[in-house]
Amino acid sequence: MELVTKKKLLMYSGSSHPVLAQEIARHLGVELGQPNLRSFPNGELHCRFNESVRGADVFIIQTHCGPVNESIMEQLIMIDAAKRASAKRITAVCPLYGYARQDRKAEGREPIAAKLVADLLTVAGADRIVSVDLHSGQIQGFFDGPVDHLTAMPVLLDYLHEHAGHDIVVVAPDAGRVKVAERFAQQLGADLAFVNKYRPKGETSTVLARDVIGEVHGRRCVVIDDRIDTAGTIVAAADILVEHGATDVWAMATHGVLAEPATDRLKDSVISRIVLTDTVPLPPDKEIDKVEVLSVAAVIADAIDAVFEDTSVSDIFGGHNQS
Repeated sequence: MELVTKKKLLMYSGSSHPVLAQEIARHLGVELGQPNLRSFPNGELHCRFNESVRGADVFIIQTHCGPVNESIMEQLIMIDAAKRASAKRITAVCPLYGYARQDRKAEGREPIAAKLVADLLTVAGADRIVSVDLHSGQIQGFFDGPVDHLTAMPVLLDYLHEHAGHDIVVVAPDAGRVKVAERFAQQLGADLAFVNKYRPKGETSTVLARDVIGEVHGRRCVVIDDRIDTAGTIVAAADILVEHGATDVWAMATHGVLAEPATDRLKDSVISRIVLTDTVPLPPDKEIDKVEVLSVAAVIADAIDAVFEDTSVSDIFGGHNQS
């Protein structure tokens, strides 16, 4: 007996960022399924899909944002439910990947929590991961299956082409972001600079900027980073750029985590414009006049479509999505 199988795409969203998931579904022209997530009185989570997922390509969308641990656990439980319901292939879509900054041991007796999250997703039943602008490309190697590393660069570049003017300097806020800033500078035909910074030993939220390498005097500077957490790095970079004669400073980041005291720091800083994407929801109390939010839903939707159709994800970005 010979059967011709039909491919079926099913998408589900956790509770951390349903608006983004709905936008992704709209771009794909599909309906989000109902995972029926609920919490028991003791805080334990439960999930039961409304429909059969047997033989389906299941995409489970969950950005790992506050409370981070609950978001990750929720996604793990949804993945486990799909695996035990005989899904053919399960893709964990993590626009913001949790614990990404803990990707190495900077000091003794520390965990590599980014690897731990990859292991948890694997054990739960995820066959592949889709994420946007990982803190470092090496995180892809923590997962034994395929990882589609997307980038928000096309969205941010379109914005800069439209609004930033021609005589700008793309700035990396630290040495670790030089490679990414260089890509932006090449695409824009702009100059490149970077800030030499350091953190005092034992301090996690204190950042000191030492110097600027590059010509920024009399020019608009655009500081590019993967995420803004407490805003210490980005504000310190902006301060030293102004000290070196920059006339205007913008900040751009994929993930606007904005953990306290980020909002106050950004509000009081010399930065005139902050451009983020919607990988993380921006609550009303963090919506300040300086902040603009761009959507990456179309980028993620195109990647999901490519995974489902077994076509190239890299072609979406012209091969510029690998770190």
